[in-house]
Order: sequence, then structure tokens, then C-alpha cells
Amino acid sequence: MTTTPLPVSVADPATDRTVVGENLSLPLFRTLSGVLAGHPYLKVVVDRAEATWHLLDTAAHPFHVNYIATRVLGMDLAELDAQLDEFNASVYMDPERRFLLGVLSLHTDEDREGHERTFLVLETTEADTMHGELLEFFYTFVRERVDGRLPLLLKPANHVQEEALASVSEQRVPRVLGHELFGSRVRVPLNAGEATGRLRCFTTLAEYEAAADGLGWSDIVAMPCLPDGVQRVAGFINTAPITPLSHTNVLASGWGIPNAIVRDLEQLVQKDGLDGAWVRYRVSEDEITLERLEQAPELRAPAWHQQRIRLEPPLLEDAPVLSLHRLRSADRDRYGTKAANLGELHHVLDSRTADLTAFYGRPRPPRKNLYGHLAARLGLDSPSATELRAAAASFVAGTVAAPEGVALPFSLLHRFLTSSPALQQGIGKLKMALELDATDVLDPLCLQLQHLIRHTAMPDSVAGEITRAFPAALAAGGRLVVRSSSNAEDLPGFSAAGVYDSVTTVHGTGELLDAVRQVWASLLSPRSVRLRHQVGISLDDTYMGVIIQEYVPAALGGVLVTCDPTRREDFRNVYLNCSPGSPEQVVEGEVLPQQYLYNTVEGGGRTVALGSWSEGLPAATRARLADLSLTGRLLQSHFSAPEVDDPLDIEWLLTDQGDFRLVQIRPYAL
Repeated sequence: MTTTPLPVSVADPATDRTVVGENLSLPLFRTLSGVLAGHPYLKVVVDRAEATWHLLDTAAHPFHVNYIATRVLGMDLAELDAQLDEFNASVYMDPERRFLLGVLSLHTDEDREGHERTFLVLETTEADTMHGELLEFFYTFVRERVDGRLPLLLKPANHVQEEALASVSEQRVPRVLGHELFGSRVRVPLNAGEATGRLRCFTTLAEYEAAADGLGWSDIVAMPCLPDGVQRVAGFINTAPITPLSHTNVLASGWGIPNAIVRDLEQLVQKDGLDGAWVRYRVSEDEITLERLEQAPELRAPAWHQQRIRLEPPLLEDAPVLSLHRLRSADRDRYGTKAANLGELHHVLDSRTADLTAFYGRPRPPRKNLYGHLAARLGLDSPSATELRAAAASFVAGTVAAPEGVALPFSLLHRFLTSSPALQQGIGKLKMALELDATDVLDPLCLQLQHLIRHTAMPDSVAGEITRAFPAALAAGGRLVVRSSSNAEDLPGFSAAGVYDSVTTVHGTGELLDAVRQVWASLLSPRSVRLRHQVGISLDDTYMGVIIQEYVPAALGGVLVTCDPTRREDFRNVYLNCSPGSPEQVVEGEVLPQQYLYNTVEGGGRTVALGSWSEGLPAATRARLADLSLTGRLLQSHFSAPEVDDPLDIEWLLTDQGDFRLVQIRPYAL
């Protein structure tokens, strides 16, 4: 279900099949309907003043608001554009509104006896604020005019409507929740795109690993859940549910390859003999298709074979171990991207001088800006620009905190590597293999180097600088978290999501030094070396910084991206995933997280999926996640400037004390 869209031209009455006042049969539904998220759908408008309804021809009227304004009220588009926000409020938020707007979609499932059942679902838009009585009226009005042989269920469009319906009997208003429909979907787009390649199906990780050496850039890999270490191929297919915010989908997004959930793939493969066959694979917002090709096509090597990403040379002169709050974004060439971003976050929260309203200042035609919507979200009435900026900065600082910790500079890794002749010799061999493109020897060379890094003693001066960072915590046996912070990640065309190591259970000096070496060694893993080599990133310019933090127990953790990954043109919504415990459970796929969408323009949120849990979060927690989502959107104004529409990827946790901490902030790969 989409939010209120932008106006377009009015349909030609001569070709418009819209009907008014008629009862809806299944043949009429199919005549007027379009397709949304793989389901036939039809827009409806109930006119309470005239006690009638309008069944819109989908091809002629993609937007409710345009139809009402031009066909019912006699307005022209210029007049509508001039008062669009006020008009939207009158049809989506006014409790005494004349018009009730919704969508009817057609679905199928199986009844208790295993027989296929066809039914209709009625829903409003995500920004709609209908109270329980109005929702009941809307459902009853439509139910009386729809073929009685078709079951009709009401789907609350947001959390407010779910709560409003709680007091209404399900006998009077049969309903289905959004996450229940989502969970039953057979095909779900994750990353749009098209690929032609050879379909390779695996049922287990062991099967994939046994065949991995034979996979190439022209293969399309299908399995229940792709591993984070999947190599670069032409496309992904998941045969079991997964979140759009998984590491593998971030990779698919960064690589620009199609990715989708296709739960009926086994039937398709058996029916058409697709395993090992050449196919054309297409993923769009509305449709996912696999078309078998009769013969192997002539394929050109993908563009990334010629891609060359150049890094700014790292600064390797001695630099101190610094607290994160002393870093700024410009320090990425000494401490790495993650550490520099966290330092910049400290600055934004502490100084409150950054303009966090720029995203809302962008024109969204026909609107000149969205400042009015932001003011409403912040509870302000007609603020000045200065007041709005101050309120946004205060809201963010009052909602989240940045993690405390220290950053180890690249110079410590450089001193460590140059202290060992064996390491220098191994690096020299690896560089020669990369220069000769001798990919057959890369893996053993990388593994040997990683082993050496993990087992080579640190110079006393290096070890001392690291252990002095947390003397009290180390002496008391407190738990530390050690995270990677490379200069070869979060780059245009190269995200490196999930490529480098972090260690989250560190106690004592010995474990701390071991964890730092493990993070350093991940810079030379076979996978990271191959991925960087594929896009022309030089080993000479690649370095690893390290972030060390005291462990903070989390009641809830997760990831949010300041966009809807499955609908990139949607500027309203923030996509949020969470699960009890640490954010790593979400990104590493250990559990299937709960998934939510929060509207940062008109407000409101909705549950997309409950993941591995049987119940959603309490209403109070969901309200706090709405604040977190708005915070992420406001931070986007600073961290993605000057292109403030570029979304962010934020890892967060909710502490046992009920405070939000942001533990990572970076660009979201598009």
C-alpha cells in the first residue's frame, strides 16, 4: 500500500472505465484492476455525503486524490497542487471526512482442508488516521456492495488503526494484519534488477560450498538463505524468508544485482527443469519472473570487471589512540570510516550546530519543501527556520547517544606489519600474485597471512598503546567489543557489508590483543582480497583501523535504513529491523527479525513482519522506534550532505536502561 502520491494529469474521460454506485463482482474487479506487489488491486472511494462509492479504473486513475479533486469536486490540478497538503489532511486525517479512500486487493490461500480460497482485502493508506467507528463504517459499506461469495477482510494500514480496531469485534469486522499477509507471500522483491545467467540451486550450505569454486559471474545462485560470504555473481534468489536489511541484500544492492524471495522455486525448477539452465531473471516492485532460455546466450563480462575504485592514500604517520568523541569525518584517512563517522556523530549530538532539517527542505513537487510536516512531527506550530533547526537538533540529542570508546589508527597496524620480516615477505608474495592476476594462489596466500597476523607477537609499544585505552575495564575483567574500521568500505560501488570481522565477547588483555589481531587479519581474508581486487582497490592503499568499546547490554537491537529498500522512490518511509539482543543477530541472519516501516513525513508506522516471534512489540516500544526512525532521517541531512536523499544504514541498540545507542552509521548501498 502506498502513501499519498504526487498528482499527475487527469485521465481522458473517453477511455475511463470507472463506475459509480455499482456492486462489485469478480469480473468487474478484474476489468478495472491493476497489479501491486504481485496482487490484483482496485482503488475505491466512498462518498459519505452521496452515500455511494466509486470504483476507479486503475489504468486511468493511479491516485485517489487526483480523482476526487478533478472528477468529484471539479478542481483543476493547479488548484489541487496549491493546497495539496491541506487536501490530503481533509481526506486522510479529518475525523468527519466526507471521502473514505482505500484499496481492494485479491488474494488466495488454503483453507483448513487444503482447498484454495480466494478473498478480498480492504485497506486504507499508511497515513490514514481512521478511528474504529469509521473503519467499521468503511468495512460495512464495502461489504454490502461486494459479491457475497467473496470473503472480505479489513487490513489495518498502520499501528494506530490496529489499536483503534482492538475494541471492535472481529465478528463485525473480520480482519487480517499486514504482517500476516506479508508472511504468506510466495514471492517478495528485495532488490530490483535483471540478469541473464545460469541458475544454480542449492538446498544446504554444504552443497553451496562444495560447488563454490565452480561458480562465476554469470551464475544466479538460489538457496534458502545465502551465506554472508557469497561470491559476486549475477543474481540471488532466496527460497526462505529473509529481511531486505541482511548483509546479502546489502551486497546485492551495492552490486546492482536482482534479489528476491521465491518460495515456490522448487516447483518452478521441477516444472521447467531450471536447475543448471540459462534463464532471464527479472525482479521489480510488482513482479518476479524466471524465463528459461533455449540456448546459452552470448554474454559480455559485467561492467564491474573494468571497474577501478581509487582510494585516497591512507595517512600512516604515527597518530594517537583517540576517544571516539575527538574524531571527525575527516579523520577517516587515519582511523577508518566507521570510527570517523562515530566521531562525527558525537560532534553532531554534543554541539547541536548541524542543520538536521535539510532533507525536509528539498522540493517534492508540487511541494516546495516538507518543513511543515517536520514541524508537525516535532510538535511545533509555524516555527521559524532557526527554531525548526534547534528543535530538530534537540530532538536527536534527546533520542539517541553515540557509543563511548576509542579508535586505533592505521599507523598501529603499519607498525605491527613492518615489525615482522615474515609478514612483510607474505605481503610481498600476495602483491605479486595480485599484479599477475594469479587468482588460483590467492586463497592459500591470504590464509597463511591471516594465520601469521593472528600469531605474531605485537611490539611492546603497540600493545601498550592498545591496553592503556581501557585500563579499568581490563583490570576488572569487563567485557569489550572490538570492531573493524577500514578505509576500504562504505565507498561508492563498494560497501563491504559483512566483509570485515568484529569481535563482541572480549575479556582481559590477552583477549583484547587477540581480537585486534583478528580484526586486522580480516583485511586479508580471501574474500575481502578478492572483492577489492575485482574493483581495482590496491592492497597498498588498504588499511584497517579498530574501534574498542565497552560492551553495553541491550534489551533490543537492530538496523534501520532511511529509505524503503524495496521502493527506492519512496521518500517518506524508514525501514527498521530489530530483535531482542544485539544488532548482529539482525545483520548476520541468526534470527529472522521483526520488520517495521515508519513514515517520517505524515507520521505513523506499520508492522511488515514478525520474523521469528509470535507477537509484535508493545505499543510504547513501537512509539519509541518511531522516534528513532525520525532521528535517523534527521541525521541523514548531515551525513549524506550535499546529496541529502542518499540514505543511511544505522546499527542501534536499546540499552537495559531504555536509552538508544547508535553503534554504526554509514551510507546505505544503492
